Amino acid sequence: MALTMVAAAMGYFLIDARIERIDWLFSQWTITWLWIALPLTVLAVAGIVNAINIIDGFNGLATVVAISMLMSLAYVALQVNDTFVLVAALIVAGAAAGFLVWNYPVGLIFLGDGGAYFLGFMLAELTVLLVMRNPQVSTWYAVLLLIYPAFETLFSAYRRLFLRGQSPGTPDGIHLHSLIFRRVVLWAVGGRDARALDLRNALTSPYLWLLSLMAVVPATVFWRHTWVLMLLSLLFVITYVWLYARIVRFRSPRWMFFGRRIK
Repeated sequence: MALTMVAAAMGYFLIDARIERIDWLFSQWTITWLWIALPLTVLAVAGIVNAINIIDGFNGLATVVAISMLMSLAYVALQVNDTFVLVAALIVAGAAAGFLVWNYPVGLIFLGDGGAYFLGFMLAELTVLLVMRNPQVSTWYAVLLLIYPAFETLFSAYRRLFLRGQSPGTPDGIHLHSLIFRRVVLWAVGGRDARALDLRNALTSPYLWLLSLMAVVPATVFWRHTWVLMLLSLLFVITYVWLYARIVRFRSPRWMFFGRRIK
């Protein structure tokens, strides 16, 4: 985490990857003070890096989420003629796709912390560069684009600190993807042998791919419309909390089950 912050600070000074504005409905906050812009940028970048690492719990999960976000960045970069972000996003997405062939569904190789941190760092830096270099791109595009891993991290910290009285950094096994693995996919696959576990692992990721796409797709469509992006961000948060509460109380929506009849 410390090295991630150092890298974010280097990006701030060397390539001007810095958060200098925040858009609102009818106004814009311009951040001109170094003592605000630098810590905000470092925390935001480090937070996204850590968030991608947190969702890297099952084969293909973090990789497909990152690829979809990178393709969205490439599309918006194309709309605003930002060649650097366009090319960089496509290169990283292509590399991730090549890795995915070996990672999903059977997991012949894995991202590990280094791979997850790399994808997270590239996502964070390219998002900051795209939004800050192109004023027509709303800062809420970045919020909605990255909201799944970001909110997963924030919600996990809240859950650990306020609901369980633990350190926000304490690892646990009740992330949303872990609950889906244990309480939803188990019904469809059953069994605890190695083959069944591998199948459950592979079937867990698509649930979260769809959840992420609920944010990535509208962010890509409404990249310049701040009020729409703000509304959709709120809607995603409500949906996430509702879904998490249903699953953790063993009341998962019936549409999440397949393969077996739920009585």
